[in-house]
Amino acid sequence: MKHLLTLAFVAFFSIGVMAQQADLRKKITVSGTAEAEVTPDIIYISISLKEYLKDGNSKKKVEIRELENQLYSAIQDAGIPKEDLTISNLSGYNTAAEKKKNPDFLASKQYRLKVNDLNKWNAIEEAIDAKGIAYTNIDSYDYSKIESLKKELKIKALLAAKAKATYLVEALGGQLGSVIDIQEQNNESFPQPMYRTNMLMAKTAGIAISAPSPEIDFKKIKLSYVMNTVFEIK
Repeated sequence: MKHLLTLAFVAFFSIGVMAQQADLRKKITVSGTAEAEVTPDIIYISISLKEYLKDGNSKKKVEIRELENQLYSAIQDAGIPKEDLTISNLSGYNTAAEKKKNPDFLASKQYRLKVNDLNKWNAIEEAIDAKGIAYTNIDSYDYSKIESLKKELKIKALLAAKAKATYLVEALGGQLGSVIDIQEQNNESFPQPMYRTNMLMAKTAGIAISAPSPEIDFKKIKLSYVMNTVFEIK
């Protein structure tokens, strides 16, 4: 019996504590939204260089090093920092044994270049031996001030929520109190570029031809933020 009375007392005490902790404040829950679209100003381009044989003669091979030097010089002339060019992949570049065994073996090398102006890339492309370019394409793009824009939009969404809560509460003769809770929702859209691969080594009737530069559809980056808030009503 004593044990049952103890359990009953603990249960009664717990209910009393929960009642005391219940939030009885009057509240209003609202959402604020802010969004923006921006045009990408950072473009990442994939470049693949490949050795080739002049007139099909293995003794007249254009080495990958020569093509690479052309690329480096063109980038320097365009005023692009050298750290914006990185090697993304090697294909047979270090296989000396394969080259020795097969004189016709052709090595290739892939790069990734960061540019902010496609006109610069067009100039770079023209400065490189077209027969030594296997392909180029647009990998992705970005916006240089993306982080500051995100912060700005989140603040705008939060202020929009507060403004909405204020006029709704005041319409009923009340006064808005301090914020109780904030929850963030975001909808960031970074569409991938639409392009046609630039196949500079495409062959028609056995003759290497040069295709036009990639046709790019620069869809805008869209950022949208929703702030779900709870305010106290005084």
